[in-house]
Amino acid sequence: MVRVSVVGAKGRMGSHVVDAVNAAEDTQLALALDAGDDLAAITPDNTDVAVEFTVPSVALGNVLALVAQGVDVVVGTTGWTEEKLAKVREALAAAPRADQAVFIAPNFAISAVLADHFATVAARYFESAEVIELHHPTKVDAPSGTAFHTAQGIAAARRAAGLGPVPDATETDGGSRGQVVDGIHVHAVRLRGLNAHEEILFGNAGEQLTIRADSFDRTSFMPGVLLAVRKLAAGGHAGLTIGLDHFLDL
Repeated sequence: MVRVSVVGAKGRMGSHVVDAVNAAEDTQLALALDAGDDLAAITPDNTDVAVEFTVPSVALGNVLALVAQGVDVVVGTTGWTEEKLAKVREALAAAPRADQAVFIAPNFAISAVLADHFATVAARYFESAEVIELHHPTKVDAPSGTAFHTAQGIAAARRAAGLGPVPDATETDGGSRGQVVDGIHVHAVRLRGLNAHEEILFGNAGEQLTIRADSFDRTSFMPGVLLAVRKLAAGGHAGLTIGLDHFLDL
């Protein structure tokens, strides 16, 4: 039985994680902490894996504290920059256990992970590429971590294929062309009624490919969360791992 503690347990995602952990036959809820609770309560004596679903402003501090306490961490909070990731790697290098692990997922939905993978396969074959992410208006970061990760993957695939910059003759832009991530334009939509959605657009002369992933309910993320928990609990993933694709047979 894998003992799981949840940080951010009263949040939109954290509450679903609590339910998923309680419902699974091979996991049990150790601690459910939220804002104001002391993370020091989570230790290897009571927890095999901690799941962190909070907000970007506190996630790094939470992860560093849990690593220092000798606990493996699955992280669903987005907003991770290279600078923040470097701090996690430094903390793991000085962790109490040599085999300690942190797993960060831009997205836990299987559909989104597959869409991301398909995009890296398609990227080398198209002249143009852009990413559109669509979420509910209470999401605190834009663009989403998923879209950011997708754009980085597309850019890396294009570089590996020897492709040049995506063509764009725009001369004046008041912001409508979106954020540019490694040369790929990323657009964010916030609209009531949406949950989590992504469109990846590729274009050549006379043709277009659209890859779309839709998560209509937060329960769609739970199989991915539990997969990551089980993988870390089983061992063999020391250090920092980013992306659920590492745990899928892709």
